[in-house]
Amino acid sequence: MENLRTYYLESLGCAKNQVDSEVIIESLNKAEWQRVTDPALAKLIIVNTCGFIESAREESINVLISFRDAFPDAWVVSAGCLSQRYYDELAESMPELDGIFGNSYPGMVSEFVERLGKGNSQKVFIPEEGSADNQQTETEEILSEEREQLLSTEGSAYIKLAEGCSNNCSFCAIPIIRGPVKSRSIEGIEKEARNLVARGIYEINLIAQDLGSFAVDTEGQCKLPELLSRLDAIEGDFIIRMLYIHPDNFPEEILEICKNSRHIVPYFDIPFQHASEQVLEAMNRRGNPGKYLYLINKIRTVLPEAVIRTTFMLGFPGETPEDLEILETFIKDAKVDWAGFFVYSREEGTAAYSLENQRKIKKTVAAASRQLEHFQQVQQDVSEEAMKRFRGQKMRLLVEERVEKENLFICRAWLQAPEVDGLVVLNSDDVSLKPGDTVSAVVTAVNGLDLEADTAE
Repeated sequence: MENLRTYYLESLGCAKNQVDSEVIIESLNKAEWQRVTDPALAKLIIVNTCGFIESAREESINVLISFRDAFPDAWVVSAGCLSQRYYDELAESMPELDGIFGNSYPGMVSEFVERLGKGNSQKVFIPEEGSADNQQTETEEILSEEREQLLSTEGSAYIKLAEGCSNNCSFCAIPIIRGPVKSRSIEGIEKEARNLVARGIYEINLIAQDLGSFAVDTEGQCKLPELLSRLDAIEGDFIIRMLYIHPDNFPEEILEICKNSRHIVPYFDIPFQHASEQVLEAMNRRGNPGKYLYLINKIRTVLPEAVIRTTFMLGFPGETPEDLEILETFIKDAKVDWAGFFVYSREEGTAAYSLENQRKIKKTVAAASRQLEHFQQVQQDVSEEAMKRFRGQKMRLLVEERVEKENLFICRAWLQAPEVDGLVVLNSDDVSLKPGDTVSAVVTAVNGLDLEADTAE
């Protein structure tokens, strides 16, 4: 195959970055580039990088170097968050890159690549904020009109409601990388959802840095309840899952909408980050154990079957053994179904960067790293107990893959978000099942964090 207009894309980082990668794919396809799955066949290699924390940056740089070394004749372009945040440093330290493309307008990537092909000496493309109307860019058109090639598992897709974040948590670099919150229109999101449902997508995951801030920048108030009502009115066979609602901005009106919904599942991803009030205050968050337990109990009162996921950070500057005791007590009291843990990363430009000196930060982070396994085990015990309530329940499963040479299928239920939660192992003699299919099943057992199920009669 001639590789004059072939490209390979490597997508790193979060689901929001994945949506950007899907926009990049559509932009290049429209410009008559051909996507290949083997980088050896590509004229152009794009790495959509992550720049959120140090480990993600290291991975991104290592991937860029490996592609540059392995394919010296290809153009290698760094795109995404790392490029947006550190474009000057990348241009200076990695002159062997053929291009550096930011994350503001992924739909403009084909224009950038065409300029590279014409020998344009400007290798860096980082549009200034406000240089294009957020609702009129090629990116928005691709999201609401096209995006034919999805990077999710079959039958699943993400819809990004907004870009950036205005919460300004003191540890977080997202406002530095992606700017303040910039919400899309309800009309554009609804159009995108209708297109996805029409093409047979069963699982729609709504994402943003904080769904609770949706439309605050454009309408002066959260419009998530209105959006959910509009999406729930769409005809079709599909479910909607919400991901990432900041606990300080949780719009309680959505609970009644979920209770009466045809499509919205009662799954709530609420990143509490900690439970100690003094740590949360230093994080520029307004929570405490009482407030967070009230929110959890409110959700479960309206929606007794609700599944709650969260994340917790260990090692924030100034964290004490007493703070960790408060956190452990909260985990046992809250009994959330799923939780992820990560260790604080000192990020340049954030408010927390100067809270402690580098030597003390390393000591705090080292102590947190030693605590990580303990907290993960505490949560695993909670999660395993929580999963027991699903034994005997009948539920709809989304098939992800078949176990080779076995009548076993790896699936997910509504209570399991892609990649981060447990799975369902389905026993079925229906060998015609394929990824993207849905099947009715009964949960027969709990195996750690995973469920086992048999096809329902």
